Amino acid sequence: MTKTTTSAPVLGIRALNRATLDRQLLLRRSGLSAKAAVGHLLGLQAQNVKPPYHALAARLDGFTPEALSRLMADREVVRIVTMRSTIHTHTAEDCLTLRPLVQPARDRELTNFRKGLDGVDLDRLAVLARELVEAEPRTMKQLREALLAEWPDADPLSLAIAARCKLPLVQVTPRGLWGSSGQVALTTAEHWLGRPAEPVPAPDATVLRYLAAFGPASVKDMQTWAGLTRLREAFERLRPQLLTFRDENGVELFDLPDAPRPAEDTPAPPRLLPEFDNLLLSHADRTRVVPKEYWGRSWQGNQAYCTLLVDGFLAGVWRLTADALVVEPFGRLTRAQREDVTAEGERMLGSLHPGTPYDIRFGTVVGK
Repeated sequence: MTKTTTSAPVLGIRALNRATLDRQLLLRRSGLSAKAAVGHLLGLQAQNVKPPYHALAARLDGFTPEALSRLMADREVVRIVTMRSTIHTHTAEDCLTLRPLVQPARDRELTNFRKGLDGVDLDRLAVLARELVEAEPRTMKQLREALLAEWPDADPLSLAIAARCKLPLVQVTPRGLWGSSGQVALTTAEHWLGRPAEPVPAPDATVLRYLAAFGPASVKDMQTWAGLTRLREAFERLRPQLLTFRDENGVELFDLPDAPRPAEDTPAPPRLLPEFDNLLLSHADRTRVVPKEYWGRSWQGNQAYCTLLVDGFLAGVWRLTADALVVEPFGRLTRAQREDVTAEGERMLGSLHPGTPYDIRFGTVVGK
């Protein structure tokens, strides 16, 4: 880890936790609109359909699923592969700027499939794939089959992955709509949004936005979030306008001067977050949210679980069955904590499933 030799103030785990929760709209529910929140958070993890809705229900006052679905239907937000090669829900504006920013990571990902692309002209593939998906949205299967007709000796999966890496492909609606989501069909962001992509931006502005949503943070933290390397130069350019701190291991942290850094004893209500929420994935050192003893316990194999925060830290998982919200804490909760978690569950259910009767149950404590 990068060390700093300065005498910058030290921020402990709880101080980092409270600062990050505040930026993530998780200390108190925000009055921001759904679109403003998606923009502030630099996108929401959207590997599945429901996580963006759960993410906003935990963060926004009065959120309803229709608010996000309407933005998708109106093409004001889109689903696209960006950071860490995962699908995110982004505002249209961020789709057209963040995707070019992380393109080097998509190019790097493509090298993993070079054996299956032997003899394939990738520039021609990009042109052909663009023509195909802009003529009409295509599923990955349709795209794969069409490209295979051009390169019959190539690996079919590698051809489709290459198209996704070379082009900014968005998932068209109804995919992503609450209660009516269809299969994944793809077209280019430019075609779907009716405007060209932006030139590749310098990372500086995104560094500032990242700190506003995830800070205080180190260079490696942002590189982990973005899936990029070599961001040190951008932080150094911005150093004169930033504050610096250290964590308890001596790692240098950067922050915006006017960003909130609440006291470490600031109350943090329970929150029910979706699987793969960016709060848990956007720092090289995740201990500001994930206690070391719980590392790896929010997923099993390829199965990720929705997560529970208690006192600001990962404390368990949860799931929605046909008739109940089942909460499985990793440790024993006090009576007051169980009551607060129950109240939070009632809020979430009222936001996303109004009028549907659900019990709230505490399941068997999840073992190690």
